[in-house]
Amino acid sequence: MTQFREKAVLMDDDGIRRALMRISHEVVEKNKGMENLVLVGIRTRGVTIAARIAAEIERIEGRELPRGILDITLYRDDLNELSYQPIVHPTEMPIDITGKTIVLVDDVLYTGRTVRAGINALLDIGRPRMIQLAVLIDRGHRELPIRADYVGKNVPTAAHEDVSVLLRDTDGEEKVIIRERA
Repeated sequence: MTQFREKAVLMDDDGIRRALMRISHEVVEKNKGMENLVLVGIRTRGVTIAARIAAEIERIEGRELPRGILDITLYRDDLNELSYQPIVHPTEMPIDITGKTIVLVDDVLYTGRTVRAGINALLDIGRPRMIQLAVLIDRGHRELPIRADYVGKNVPTAAHEDVSVLLRDTDGEEKVIIRERA
């Protein structure tokens, strides 16, 4: 198992809050409101981030935004290379996504493979009118032609570095850190 050591804090709790507030306003502005809009978080941290964005959009617009939870485990292109037995969690989609604008939400955009898996999973559920992507961190190093529509922070990284989003709900603390191999 690769060991990493913390190199720098990229965002603290206030930085995360401000970035998600900005993303929320951008989503509303780009989509001219929230009509036919559905937020879908990719497990695990994408779900928490989507919930926070939804709460802010609900505060702005005054009504609840439909949200879904997407598990992409079975859509990973490295599934047969994993040395452990992956745990598949349920995908929860409370609304028919056909004809809707989906904002797919994740914590870190890196190679683009997680997003590709998310898009494939969404297309198995329905036929959205459009899929947009929101990420807290875009760290570069794309292997697929995927880009985010909404980005909290662009962070140039080296290939030997790792970006970790830690959220109070899942990790007990709130920050984004860059780590490097020890």
